Amino acid sequence: MQELGIQIICANTPQAKGRVERVNQTLQDRLVKEMRLHNISSPADGNTYLPEFIADFNQRFAVEPRSSVDAHRALTAKDDLATILTWQEQRTLSKNLTVQFEKVVYQIQTERPSYALRNAKMTVCVNAQQQVTILYKGKSLPYEIYHQQAKQSEVVSAKDVNAVLQERTYAKPAPNHPWRQFGAFKNRANVPAPRGGDISTLG
Repeated sequence: MQELGIQIICANTPQAKGRVERVNQTLQDRLVKEMRLHNISSPADGNTYLPEFIADFNQRFAVEPRSSVDAHRALTAKDDLATILTWQEQRTLSKNLTVQFEKVVYQIQTERPSYALRNAKMTVCVNAQQQVTILYKGKSLPYEIYHQQAKQSEVVSAKDVNAVLQERTYAKPAPNHPWRQFGAFKNRANVPAPRGGDISTLG
């Protein structure tokens, strides 16, 4: 927002906060019911119906502004929306010219001497298509994926444990697996001796 010169106006009065909450309630309750009445069940149908809903909503609740002057400014040649409208995080380049982001290590490819970019501040940008761009002083740098870490086990909430367990399939042990012989030798004297020095044959 700062790059586009957009100032965020917060609701600092109870009246303004009430209007915001009423609008949120309308969008989260009335809009959902209207879409259900129109048998809308897909994003494409929802986008088609949205202009009709906006026109009806503005006819009921729109308030004329105090000034009719359009305060929007035109985009300049330097305004790159493809880069501005991305998720951006700062990273520090290592001595090996690598940077880590979301469990992936990116190797910067450059013809500059490696010492020139050591400990440099990089901006990692991710767009809506999950494409990664690494910027240095506003310029994109080429890179290669050096290493992608193995995916760790995800934490499952208590409400979803049963559903996740039902989806997963587990390998069953073989009929002669030692686990299936558990309790067969209640008396340790009946335990067969290991063959060939392999203790894995013990029950």
